[in-house]
Amino acid sequence: MTSETAKRTDELKGSVALVTGGNRGIGLGFVEELLERGVTKVYAGVRDPEASRESLAPLGVEIVALDVTHHDSVRAAASLCRDVTLLVNNAGFHGRDRLVMAKDPDVAREEMEVNYFGVLNMTRAFAPVLGANGGGGIINVLSVAGAFPAAFMGGYSPAKAAALFLSTITRAELALQGTKVCALIVGSTDTRMSAHYDGPKESPRTVARNGLNSYVRGEYVADTDFMAIDSRARFARDPARYDRQMTRLLDGL
Repeated sequence: MTSETAKRTDELKGSVALVTGGNRGIGLGFVEELLERGVTKVYAGVRDPEASRESLAPLGVEIVALDVTHHDSVRAAASLCRDVTLLVNNAGFHGRDRLVMAKDPDVAREEMEVNYFGVLNMTRAFAPVLGANGGGGIINVLSVAGAFPAAFMGGYSPAKAAALFLSTITRAELALQGTKVCALIVGSTDTRMSAHYDGPKESPRTVARNGLNSYVRGEYVADTDFMAIDSRARFARDPARYDRQMTRLLDGL
């Protein structure tokens, strides 16, 4: 084991983590990766515990009923999981609708409720828990669509952008209690959310592994895969050209 690998493993060993949306996709990737790294306990927050029990129970995780958009559900989880030292805000929702020219105008509100207010709800509820346990850390699983405007993703893009700003503000507000905050910029991943995309996709486990490595290194904002790195670089080089490409892409939808 190299010194870098040992550092990545040792810092997480003994942690107690809660992963929202931990029953599939990137959330499940985080659950599996955390267990491999020797954490003491993993809570998997899911909306339907019974539906997730068959897949999660064999992993030895504690399943917690959790809807990040409902204050009572979030408060109950924070009361139950008083030993958490790492919060992974992973739960997300993409409504597959446009923003201005939407078929259903309520989809954008739901995307904001899950992807932004859900993260805010969890952060507010668990900040005192993390502080009481020495500071700990928060990992917000975001998207390349939140790092710059992605017109083809409708309301999902501004919701993830809001969560990116939230990550920075959280880091500042919780600095005195020693809480680390890492925002992950995720590109195309092999999950149900990206099933419509035919291009190359990273595995959820790889995204989780890269994200945890970035968190341990103390990075504030980190790309987890090639698509995230490449897309952000292309946007930075020529934002106007990117804007024109988005318009052409929308014309084809």
